[in-house]
Amino acid sequence: MKTDEDSGGMWCLVMFDLPVQTKRQRHSAVEFRNLLLDMGYGMVQYSVYVRYTPTQAGNRATVKAIKDNLPAQGSVRILHISDHQWSSSLRFSNLRQESESETPEIFTLF
Repeated sequence: MKTDEDSGGMWCLVMFDLPVQTKRQRHSAVEFRNLLLDMGYGMVQYSVYVRYTPTQAGNRATVKAIKDNLPAQGSVRILHISDHQWSSSLRFSNLRQESESETPEIFTLF
């Protein structure tokens, strides 16, 4: 039986809430966002970044890099979903459902 991992690409979502009250906290939050961007993640919402890879195995190195560079404070959640789940998600903007399939502007080299 095929699993989601075997049947198509995977999306790795990184969601976070980081404190930004002090200059040090703001700096840490900016560094974390820049790390995600440098690793090929794209911003979907302010504290939600996403990256596509053909398989979940392709995300292992980036997940390790994220874990190695977690900010000292705040919460970070990493979630993997299949390409099918991503494409079937419901999206709303200004109280209206968006019918266009959304693909973050991400450039991936294989």
